[in-house]
Amino acid sequence: MTVDRGTRALTDEQLTEVLELTKDADSVELKLTVPDSQLRSTVQSLGMDPLDAQIRQVFFFDTPDLKLDAHGLVVRGRRVQGRGDDSVIKLRPVKPADLPDEYRKSPAMVVEIDAMPGGYVCSATMKAKLDATAVKAVHLGEKPVRSLFSKQQRAFYTAHAPQGVDLDSLTVLGPLTVLKLSYTPKGFGRKLVAELWFYPDATRILELSTKALPGEAFQVATESRLFLKKAGVDLSGEQQTKTKTALEFFATAATDS
Repeated sequence: MTVDRGTRALTDEQLTEVLELTKDADSVELKLTVPDSQLRSTVQSLGMDPLDAQIRQVFFFDTPDLKLDAHGLVVRGRRVQGRGDDSVIKLRPVKPADLPDEYRKSPAMVVEIDAMPGGYVCSATMKAKLDATAVKAVHLGEKPVRSLFSKQQRAFYTAHAPQGVDLDSLTVLGPLTVLKLSYTPKGFGRKLVAELWFYPDATRILELSTKALPGEAFQVATESRLFLKKAGVDLSGEQQTKTKTALEFFATAATDS
């Protein structure tokens, strides 16, 4: 499960591994981050209307020295405009075939390959839906962190978390404001998702993504690349990860405070 943050093409060995992973994955999400210097031109060329975007507030939970991140765990809570809250416990990288049946067969789990220029990672995500006050209550200290997660999520966390790091000992890292736009651009014929993440230091990350079934991933990747290139979107920029950037920012802030 190699992840290369550069932009070079995947090696033959990596391509072989991706093909193996897709046999047992539920879906493939193709991602591209756009350089901040080209954010405005990308929004214009792809016909995005910011007024159609949905506002989200994202919170991560980890130790100040990011022990969960070092173990491949992402623990997240999210508030969504006009919807209930949700929570996620994600493990990466994984081999789908190695996951216990109790998790793999759960309707709450999704196994997905995230693919970006020059890299990929397969993750197992255990999800839960919450009421619209749940995440805010934890943020305000009115409820414990564990209240955001189902019994199955907590078991999944315990099976993979570092020893001695329980959910209620985690630090709240966030929030981050996110604008999410899901639409079908003219000339593409597929749903495209644009997420603009705003960080407290005024930096931004714009991520474009589209999902594909495992068997059509390479075809969709080719079609997406050609469409974005024709639209003038830079495909060669250094790829950034939204979660890693957020964790490192807030962990530094927590350590300095």
